[in-house]
Amino acid sequence: MAKQDRKFTKGLHEVGNGCFAYLQPDGSWGWSNAGLVTCGEASLLVDTLFDLKLTAEMLDEMRAACPAAAEIDTLVNTHANGDHCYGNQLVGDAEIITSKATAEEMAEVTPGMMAMLIENADSLGEAGAFFKQVFGMFEFAGIELPPVSRTFEGHLDLQVGDKHLELIEVGPAHTRGDVLIHCVEDRTVFTGDILFIEGTPIMWAGPVENWIRACERIEALDVETVVPGHGPITDKSGPRAVREYLSYIRDEAKLRFDAGLSVNDTIHDIALADYASWGDAERIAVNVDTLFREFRGGAGDPPNPVELFGLMGKIAR
Repeated sequence: MAKQDRKFTKGLHEVGNGCFAYLQPDGSWGWSNAGLVTCGEASLLVDTLFDLKLTAEMLDEMRAACPAAAEIDTLVNTHANGDHCYGNQLVGDAEIITSKATAEEMAEVTPGMMAMLIENADSLGEAGAFFKQVFGMFEFAGIELPPVSRTFEGHLDLQVGDKHLELIEVGPAHTRGDVLIHCVEDRTVFTGDILFIEGTPIMWAGPVENWIRACERIEALDVETVVPGHGPITDKSGPRAVREYLSYIRDEAKLRFDAGLSVNDTIHDIALADYASWGDAERIAVNVDTLFREFRGGAGDPPNPVELFGLMGKIAR
């Protein structure tokens, strides 16, 4: 397969030397990216997609482009969100690797729960309407998550043929166990949802400083190709932009927290400025809520997903 340009078009893009990115425009809710690393007959898949139909389509394209993808040896899940792991059963014969925290979190929001929420969305008011709007086109029925084969904490070195890969745990940040996959010889890194490019990051877990350090970690790597969890392929300008967004939202939220504003007032008071053109701006609701809980020292009630989806729905509308 000839090396392609890096336009944000659906499908498989070779980034060089048997390393591929699979992209799903427009990169919004659920439309995630994945990756494939090959060397000789060896293969490693980075993430699966949100449902079986999408994952099967991706695997068919990978197999048509690269013989090594005929049988995936290893699957690494970057984190626990379903749009990066719900297709795992289609490569269930592979060794499935992720961080210990991600494996634990995978069990908490199952495909069955997602199907039930979609089925009952009409009874959940504004939150249900928004949930159905962003997730209603995906098919969660019939999905079963196979068990993770191996977990790690901190760092894990892998080989794909002659290639050296580093798995680097940088969570909790976006989720509790985010993992980077650094392909050393290919000078490529797959970031999962540590990076949303041209879209607004969403901080389900935090703390924000961990996420900022994760961006700095990517910037420090000897890489020229950066494949985000959502959005177009980028370079080191991508992690820099996300880091700057997170710093901006942190600082603006802290000013309003110190002034005694509520989460809701803060959400509507912060000017998005240079970030207004990014997609899914409604995610500021989750980011401010997470930051306020962090500013309180982690004290207080846990996040209320229904309430947060309701707030995001109002902003999006």
